[in-house]
Amino acid sequence: MSVTIYHNPRCSKSRRALELIRERGVEPTIVEYLQQPPNASELDEILNKLGLEPRALIRTGEADYEASGLAAPSLSREQLILGLAAHPRLLERPIVVNGSRAVVGRPPEKVLELL
Repeated sequence: MSVTIYHNPRCSKSRRALELIRERGVEPTIVEYLQQPPNASELDEILNKLGLEPRALIRTGEADYEASGLAAPSLSREQLILGLAAHPRLLERPIVVNGSRAVVGRPPEKVLELL
């Protein structure tokens, strides 16, 4: 099993999701996405695995949301993905990927669907 978690160690939901994964005997690949942000291609792949459009991964309550320009309703999918790649703080977290499937760990127990 090859599990990857896009993780923010400062986020309690992300820490709990990681804990749940490890409790099941799985040691995931941990990507601290604020230090190693996924590029546009990786984000596109993650979105496809999630079955979501980019706006579903944007943390609209963050101060950077308006400042980044990502709130503009006219932005295309590609523009939103590029914007998320440039502003990883706006990514919903945690994101857990296992093979061809992925989930957003909100609530953290949602990650159990992949294990």
